Amino acid sequence: MAKLTEVENELRRRMHWPIPEQGRWLKQVLAGYYAYHAVPTNFRSLGAFRDRIIRLRAQTLRRRSQRHRLIWERMIRLANDWLPPPRILHPWPRIRFAVKHPR
Repeated sequence: MAKLTEVENELRRRMHWPIPEQGRWLKQVLAGYYAYHAVPTNFRSLGAFRDRIIRLRAQTLRRRSQRHRLIWERMIRLANDWLPPPRILHPWPRIRFAVKHPR
């Protein structure tokens, strides 16, 4: 939750940046989050974090104008273009342990 608050505040600060620059920055944020939290059995949490990032970005992009024309289909396209899908990056502990200490 703290990371989402931090991302939300930073999105407000970067509100008027070009969309590709925002996308590159959010891609880095998600990659870092996945690098730490992408352990087995945590896939739903990764997807929920990505979905919340998409919603925060949509809110921010809609606030750029009083007459926003950002439809949800376009937001999904932007998310698919810039934000990596969740995936598990770390092996199960028993596999990781076996590599370090073969028996």
